[in-house]
Amino acid sequence: MNYIKFVDVTNRDGVQTSRLGLAKLEKTIINIMLNEMGINQSEFGFPTTGHEINYLNGNLELVERGVINKTKLSGWMRAIKGDVIQSFQNVPKLQFVNLSQSTSMQMISGKYQGKKTPDDVIADSVEAVKEAVRQRAKIIGVNAEDASRSDIEYLIKYANACKDAGATRFRYCDTLGFDDPQSAYNKIYTIAKETGMEIELHFHNDLGMATACSVMGAKAAIDAGVDAWINTAINGMGERAGNADLISCLLAISKSSGFKDKYFIDPQIDLSKTWKLAKYTSYAFGVEIPINQVAVGANAFAHESGIHADGALKDRRNYELYDFEELGRGEPEIIETGRMITVGEYGGIKGFRNVFHNLELEFHDENEARNILELCRYANVHTQKPLTDSELRFIFFYPDIAAKIMKVDPYYMPSGALKERMNKVVEGAKII
Repeated sequence: MNYIKFVDVTNRDGVQTSRLGLAKLEKTIINIMLNEMGINQSEFGFPTTGHEINYLNGNLELVERGVINKTKLSGWMRAIKGDVIQSFQNVPKLQFVNLSQSTSMQMISGKYQGKKTPDDVIADSVEAVKEAVRQRAKIIGVNAEDASRSDIEYLIKYANACKDAGATRFRYCDTLGFDDPQSAYNKIYTIAKETGMEIELHFHNDLGMATACSVMGAKAAIDAGVDAWINTAINGMGERAGNADLISCLLAISKSSGFKDKYFIDPQIDLSKTWKLAKYTSYAFGVEIPINQVAVGANAFAHESGIHADGALKDRRNYELYDFEELGRGEPEIIETGRMITVGEYGGIKGFRNVFHNLELEFHDENEARNILELCRYANVHTQKPLTDSELRFIFFYPDIAAKIMKVDPYYMPSGALKERMNKVVEGAKII
């Protein structure tokens, strides 16, 4: 049986949302929650980016310790040999990669400005794939950026060339949200049939069709006889209008009339972790979940109209397609309205002990308590938000990795005009 699987890109594409972002601790907690939910893969960052290195290596240590044991952590890079080499130098234990190149004539001409031809794009990608093979990557995906505006025959040529070099998956990127569900189905079915490669579906929501295109693209891949991998972001985060929403895609396949009992998500996925994941991601980004958001919005199971309320009370199936309990909803949430002790960057040991006692976590001695307190102070500086129970527990159980992922070593080697300017500062020159 071919399954529809998921590659969540919140920690790669989601964090590229303009004016928003996540701290490395928050990205780590999301990876752990995705693992608890059984999501197959998390594209967890950029191995060529300096400020990501400690976070990426720290999360791969969590894999080695068995903390992350269901979700594969994959890195994204340009399909350029030098980027692949640098990625494995920065993150030696990286095993899963996606290599990206622009494939539409709009982007080849508009971005490269005549410096590259379509044949150059294929040659660069093939060279990058071969380098990833030399680096012993286990899964190598190739991304066709702007695939929806690319020539279909060229995409097939590109995919097959990369496959011959050692690539295992082809990622169809609807970078501008240009496709409709039918065009997505037709093109992806053709590519899957002509290449025999597993297909990743990466759709943006510029026209409001990211979820529809994603599930129809997955249907096409399955109909063509290969596994499908839908790229999603939690709560639909992402550039411009966002990426395909993780929960919407999961429910569309599990519950809709055309998919239910005909197409199947990977059985390791546990929908009951949905609510916790959506709530934490909303808090981490500082973006409220829309009241009418699929499954996790405040009104997703709210009924006010007399006819609807009466029908739902008689039989929930009258007006509810699926149960809130399936998503991990329904338990009362306690909101403290009296005294509250929190852990912050200026917190003291007494209040800190109280917070951890309420979490039923006890310290063996004063040194342990003060070490964890210091890490929690740094974590509060790092996130600039009150720490959640999940974050506090992570710091308690994995303090060494918490310390690593919160550490960023800025690249600073002044040269040229900057070096000359800084020398003037050292010599006492006034800078206005």
